[in-house]
Amino acid sequence: MTDTATHIPGEKARLGAPAIAGFTEEGENLSPLNAPEGHSHGKGAPVPDSSRAGRLTSYQLEDFAALTGREEDFRFTPLKRLGGLHKDALTGAAPSIEVTGSDVVSVETVAMTDARVGSAGIPEDRLSANAWRYAADATIVTIPANAENVLSTLRITGAGTEAAAQHIVLVAEPNSRGVIVLDHVGTAVVSQNVEFLVKDGAELTVISLQAWDEKTVHASSQQAKIAKDAKFKHIAVTFGGETVRLTPSARFSGQGGEVELFGLYFADAGQHLEHRLFVDHGTPNCKSNVLYKGALQGKDAHTVWVGDVLIRKEAMGTDSYEANRNLVLSDGTRCDSIPNLEIETGLINGAGHASTTGRFDDEHLFYLMARGIDEKTARRLVVRGFLNEIVQQIRIPELEERLTETIELELAATES
Repeated sequence: MTDTATHIPGEKARLGAPAIAGFTEEGENLSPLNAPEGHSHGKGAPVPDSSRAGRLTSYQLEDFAALTGREEDFRFTPLKRLGGLHKDALTGAAPSIEVTGSDVVSVETVAMTDARVGSAGIPEDRLSANAWRYAADATIVTIPANAENVLSTLRITGAGTEAAAQHIVLVAEPNSRGVIVLDHVGTAVVSQNVEFLVKDGAELTVISLQAWDEKTVHASSQQAKIAKDAKFKHIAVTFGGETVRLTPSARFSGQGGEVELFGLYFADAGQHLEHRLFVDHGTPNCKSNVLYKGALQGKDAHTVWVGDVLIRKEAMGTDSYEANRNLVLSDGTRCDSIPNLEIETGLINGAGHASTTGRFDDEHLFYLMARGIDEKTARRLVVRGFLNEIVQQIRIPELEERLTETIELELAATES
């Protein structure tokens, strides 16, 4: 299955094909035949909350209705797999945070009333708002102005299965250059808000690694605000966890900003790995590039990728592209991939999107096997080559090696 599109500048274009299912609290699959009229995907009726322009944002949980599984943002998410993160009191202990690396980075634990909390984003769904309500405090990590070659790791370790909330704020002060790794390990049931404040002229790379143990449920809203002439690169790598739902977003607050969003995920039997992205072009002359790649194997492995790009009428001179590529390694999997491009001005440099999902390329396998490489090795080489484009974006040798080893373990499981 392949879906690609490139926008030829014009007024009020909207590209993207809606999928056709949703999940109730009990895990019931909603087909177009039993979906409510307001959400009749596939029938040609409009979907009220499908546009990213004007979406509800609020710090107050009460402003978000209880979830039913019919909502646009949750129709691929079986609510019963969320561990109560969308409805329960999140009173468990949050995962611990250990910060290592550069000495110039400052680390603070502050009250949720601190002025810096909420400076990069406001909750956009009930999961995020519930985490906001129950977060006991916030961890703020700051890269000082004009700092160079900063590299720090936040080791985020879960140690329980009681539903919890967590809040993290990463600040890159003006003209700083740094890399922050969010290394999620252990076992947890946690709803998390992470903010990235990238100030004028700063360059921030964030690597969010979901290497959880198998019973973890992790929901993470990761919102970035990119100021004038700033650059933000976000790399999401998801292997671990039973249910992981990441919602990275990037909003431009000044001209000349650049955003790159990369992702790599590998789903095994029974895993639900979901990534929902949003790039909000509300300022002229900014650039964004999105590329996510995923692999699936095993019964009931399920991946979801939704990429939303909104180019507002004020965002003249925008240059944007997004793509999602998926490789299916066995039967019994499900992959949902939806790129959405919403354009409100024709005065842009370009915008496009693409989505592909398929099995091994038989020609590639034949080419390798014709040169004396056995089929098992040939398949590994194809998968490595497919995913390595994202691994190489990390540019931290020890972390790249760790991910390569993880991919090898995943492939070994496929062959067993």
